Amino acid sequence: MRFENRTDAGRRLARRLERLRGADVMVLGLPRGGVPVAYEVARALAAPLDVLVVRKLGVPWQPELGFGAIGERGVRVLNDDVVADCGLGPGELAAVEESERAELERRLHRYRAGRDPVPVPGRTVVIVDDGVATGATAEAACRVVRHAGAARVVLAVPVGPERTLARLRDVADEVVCLETPRHLGAVGAWYRDFAQTGDDEVAALLGRAARPAPAAGPRPPNREVEVPAGPVRLAARFVLPDRAPAVVAFAHGSGSGRHSPRNRFVAAVLNRAGLGTLLLDLLTEDEERDRHNVFDIVLLARRLQGASAWLRRETALPVGYFGASTGAGAALEAAADDPGIGAVVSRGGRPDLASPAALARVRAPTLLIVGSLDTRVLSLNRLAADWLRCEHRLAVVPGASHLFAEPGTLATAAVLARDWFTAHLGHPDSGGAEAGGPDTARPGAERPKATGPEATGREGTGPEAGRTGADRPGVDRPPPRPA
Repeated sequence: MRFENRTDAGRRLARRLERLRGADVMVLGLPRGGVPVAYEVARALAAPLDVLVVRKLGVPWQPELGFGAIGERGVRVLNDDVVADCGLGPGELAAVEESERAELERRLHRYRAGRDPVPVPGRTVVIVDDGVATGATAEAACRVVRHAGAARVVLAVPVGPERTLARLRDVADEVVCLETPRHLGAVGAWYRDFAQTGDDEVAALLGRAARPAPAAGPRPPNREVEVPAGPVRLAARFVLPDRAPAVVAFAHGSGSGRHSPRNRFVAAVLNRAGLGTLLLDLLTEDEERDRHNVFDIVLLARRLQGASAWLRRETALPVGYFGASTGAGAALEAAADDPGIGAVVSRGGRPDLASPAALARVRAPTLLIVGSLDTRVLSLNRLAADWLRCEHRLAVVPGASHLFAEPGTLATAAVLARDWFTAHLGHPDSGGAEAGGPDTARPGAERPKATGPEATGREGTGPEAGRTGADRPGVDRPPPRPA
């Protein structure tokens, strides 16, 4: 996968970091090329953006060999082994630091234009660059930010060799990378447009990010509605963003409904991607008192078909189904008799509750998302997948139980669902995924045991190319002091 430019790389990277939205997070861009990427990440996460200027401290007679790094506000990180092996004295250390600190302050003044730095202590800090090669600058940046009091350090880059990333995991709490080739070559080879980023562009992006956000326009209509379904009317929550390309009806599981916090979370992710959502109760309050109704898949499927008919009348848009628990069985049963359904996603669902005959008739591309710890339901999903004749995929989210209550697992499921729907129902103007990209639930042949990219933390590779850079401080044997 190649990136069009740094803006494109930033937007793709932001989708991998969406789970951080709403947390106490800030984004730091490494100048110069990392700032345009970081700008897109910060905008997507609604997080403050700042610049992270790090200056490597080089051995005087071999400057490419670093013995440490400095950051603003007096932060200094030294590699004591290199200092000792090179025999550097206090005077030599001070002279190098004085020179580099002057350049650091010059750049900060130029980039910030008098603005105060964004506070780091106690926050999750996402460090962003346009790529890494040797990782020397990224490693120094992680150490500087940690020394400045960050609670958690996340390094996020579009591309970098796996060997370098493995080392960087020793200094960052998390490393996020979209492309991990074995042999990098030059970072620029991974971009169609890798024009040099100037100081003026860095300053302009930081200034734009620092300006107060304009008054928010009207939120997508979020209204309570009643959906006719045969002899009853079902309570529902309906959200339809402007220019939505499609709408997704949610079929909730047993004991759940339109107020389910988990399904509302997933719906919000779909809404930000431009998709409409309908969260509805498939049973009336009286019907819910009879537990037999909760497992009456045929009844629930008829209700869902009624809801999809209502959505088509109201919006004239393509319709998809999202099912959780027993709702997944109902969604597939309903889709079996409705060739107009564009896509189906199940989260922690029971697709096995749909009849084998119905599963064989489903034509909508289907994604089955299951937690790796939910072993019984995982087995049932594999059995159901064997009956499907449509395009389908089983995605296993590592560390997730049935309710996806573990940190980050629900966000992972939501992103998988979003990417599946945007790939099969339409392509929203903003926030959607690239169909078939390495971070998406790709359409393709049946892969019932695939765990998806989130299971390994890896992305697909691209051209054998990369970027050169200074060696990591302390890796090579230090050169002898000149006579």
